[in-house]
Amino acid sequence: MADKTFDWHEEAGKQWDERASFWSQNSRNMWDTGSRKAIIPFLERYLPAGASVLDVGCGDGYGSYKLKQAGYEVTGTDLSEEMIEKAKHMAGEGITFLREDIIHLSFGDESFDAVMGINVLEWTEHPLNALQELDRVLKSEGSVCIGLLGPTAGPRNNSFSRLYGNKVICNTMMPWELKRLVEEEIGWTTISGKGVYKKGVTEKTTAGLTEELQQALSFMWLFLFQKE
Repeated sequence: MADKTFDWHEEAGKQWDERASFWSQNSRNMWDTGSRKAIIPFLERYLPAGASVLDVGCGDGYGSYKLKQAGYEVTGTDLSEEMIEKAKHMAGEGITFLREDIIHLSFGDESFDAVMGINVLEWTEHPLNALQELDRVLKSEGSVCIGLLGPTAGPRNNSFSRLYGNKVICNTMMPWELKRLVEEEIGWTTISGKGVYKKGVTEKTTAGLTEELQQALSFMWLFLFQKE
């Protein structure tokens, strides 16, 4: 029987409030030189400057700031109140930041040209519900850039304790599962994908491998989807 006292999203908000300071100390390096440095250039290949972008699960807002620098009109949302407060102070003017739950967004239908969600679906209890909500607020022919943790992003200590019967707020959806979910249930078209790897995995390592095997080696897999 399900534990009705455990609210996944409420608990997620609390835990990310507690992690906000630690995350904020590291996010700049991740976006500038680390695991997230390829994300904005990847998105820019498909999305013209001036487009409206919803940065869902924006954290401390540094990724939103990078989007603004690239010439986009940006709205950032996060479940954590502490993250949103840090985002407002860090990114400065020109970006709207709101505390929002990805499965219950306050925006009207077809509000944005594009959505960016990096390491967000891993923190939702029902990824399909989150994807359906993103589809609702996305304009027709809009773009969606999603970064999902790959198999080598671990060990995933945030979700491991579920094996002991504990309640956790992190799922372990794999890139190939997300692609199938998106194509079969949401109806988006997969336009492109790109792997982000740990040191030791090079282009030579992945050359000639199928996409599924490339994803199996990834720390994070970037997807670019398009709504019909």
